[in-house]
Amino acid sequence: MKNEYLPVRVVIEKIIVESTDAKTFVLRPEDKTSGILKYKPGQFMMLSLAGYGEAPFTFASSPNKDGRFQISVRRVGSLTDALHKLGEKDIVGVRGPYGNTFPLEKIKGKDLFFIAGGCGIAPLRPLIQYLFKNRKNYGRIEIIYGCRAPKDIFYKEEIKSWQDNLNTNVHLTVDEPDESWGGTCGVVCVLLPKIKVNPETSLVFLCGPAVMIKFAIGDILKLGFREKNIYVSLERYMKCGIGKCGHCYVKGKYVCLDGPNFSYTQMKELGIDS
Repeated sequence: MKNEYLPVRVVIEKIIVESTDAKTFVLRPEDKTSGILKYKPGQFMMLSLAGYGEAPFTFASSPNKDGRFQISVRRVGSLTDALHKLGEKDIVGVRGPYGNTFPLEKIKGKDLFFIAGGCGIAPLRPLIQYLFKNRKNYGRIEIIYGCRAPKDIFYKEEIKSWQDNLNTNVHLTVDEPDESWGGTCGVVCVLLPKIKVNPETSLVFLCGPAVMIKFAIGDILKLGFREKNIYVSLERYMKCGIGKCGHCYVKGKYVCLDGPNFSYTQMKELGIDS
């Protein structure tokens, strides 16, 4: 019987510097029969590094037929600092995939609205990529992405290509503009008036700092978006990933098993304050 705590060996094939404190790692399991490759947008993995422990990370790319996948990591502690010091061909441990996926059946034919802050774009990126690969199945797509400064924006070149998709708008904003920045300044909510989707029938997906999510939900509710159609990624609450440690247990639910993606209606029932 497979040991659910035992990670598989994963090779770092490429490292992409996103900002001064964030990198995207292109990974490939040594064993291509590993279940880690059978993930869906919204799911997460547990990544481990000997001597530093492990932590949850959402997949930051859609599944790839060649077995590669990506995670984006901001340097915030001992594990992530150690991970940032690794190079190509180094080995890390990964187990998963875990958690639920985004409501892929529910979003067909719908207008879709994304709000991301900082590294919160990473959990939403697989779903955005999935939509563009199947573009004819969905309505209008509106994306708002905010960062502290222009240098902190993830996936810069890819984001430029998103705007080229049919019936799609991408809106960027920063808190601290530099001399080269000619776009919007301020929190993500300053861009809400530019959104061109029907609030009553559109689905919203959010991920980012807790304070951003809290205020963003309040503002989009005022625009008429339905609570059941607002989804938030809550991967920051997790610890073991498989419902054993109880760290993420809330009112009969485990964030790692029943989430990490919850509608705002579910969040209210669980008493989770975004």
